[in-house]
Amino acid sequence: MSTAIIVAPAPALLTPQLFTPTAKAAKRVLEFFTAQVNNDHTRKAYLNATRRFAAWCEAHGLHDLVAVQPVHVAAFVKALEGQFAPPTVKQHLAALRMLFDWLVTGQVMETNPAHAVRGPKYVVKKGKTPVLDSKEARTLLDSIIAPKEGRTPETDPPTLQDLRDRALIGVMVYTFARVNAVIRMQVKDYFTQGRRGWVRLHEKGGNEHEVPCHHTLEQILDDYIAAAGIAGDPDGPLFRSTGRKTGEVQALWQQDVYRMIQRRAAAAGIATKIGNHTFRATGITAYLKNKGTLEHAQTIANHASPRTTKLYDRRSDEISLDEVEKISI
Repeated sequence: MSTAIIVAPAPALLTPQLFTPTAKAAKRVLEFFTAQVNNDHTRKAYLNATRRFAAWCEAHGLHDLVAVQPVHVAAFVKALEGQFAPPTVKQHLAALRMLFDWLVTGQVMETNPAHAVRGPKYVVKKGKTPVLDSKEARTLLDSIIAPKEGRTPETDPPTLQDLRDRALIGVMVYTFARVNAVIRMQVKDYFTQGRRGWVRLHEKGGNEHEVPCHHTLEQILDDYIAAAGIAGDPDGPLFRSTGRKTGEVQALWQQDVYRMIQRRAAAAGIATKIGNHTFRATGITAYLKNKGTLEHAQTIANHASPRTTKLYDRRSDEISLDEVEKISI
């Protein structure tokens, strides 16, 4: 009986037949999506790009991997430009470049057909993330624990779910954190240092980032942790489900947070179409409006480049609105 180990990819990692003409190629492609691409979101995006390119090749009678030439990749990119925004097209091209590079170094292909292909030009000076102004953000946070109309805080105190949702949004606003970094927090990631509360964020790429808490955020987190009774569970998730549907308490998912934000924003009467990333941009803009520096905003947000932080600066929106109001007709 054979004792050889057969490596079989999970269905979610199955790649198109175009990229697996031989066992060597199939192994190399599998290694690329498992060992080379570490981020789950990037892996999913690159797999989609790979499958879309393979489908395009299939539709145009191109079935042999070694027959792929720069002209084919260029034609594929051109076709994408009529369907998707420039950033999506550039992401597809980046995925193909990296995959073909990996196949070249693994001696599956002789040259990289995507190397010489240029993507569409795309210059961004301001991000598109919807942003709340300071008053709207404050209204949203306060509305979450506010008693229902006609009732008082004594007769209608906030529920544990209310306190959790306020704390989660509060962390994103006051630390400029990404939603994935927040939902990965454990109870021990909120700690005291120098008589001040701090949060430890587990950012993408395996980076740990520690940020001191605003005094308002300290109070919000203290209220939630005390009500939840989770201070004695340091290794448990900080933001956890109620367990009403599954019977088990577990960390919230990104989709859970998005649905919660939509529900809370609607209840607060906020018309702006906001999402998980809104609070990162809201916090950065509020900080810069209060005479904070771009350099320090970059540090708090854990951005590698100040150019990225600048995309979240939406102070110019208010200037534009003020100028528009001067059109006295």
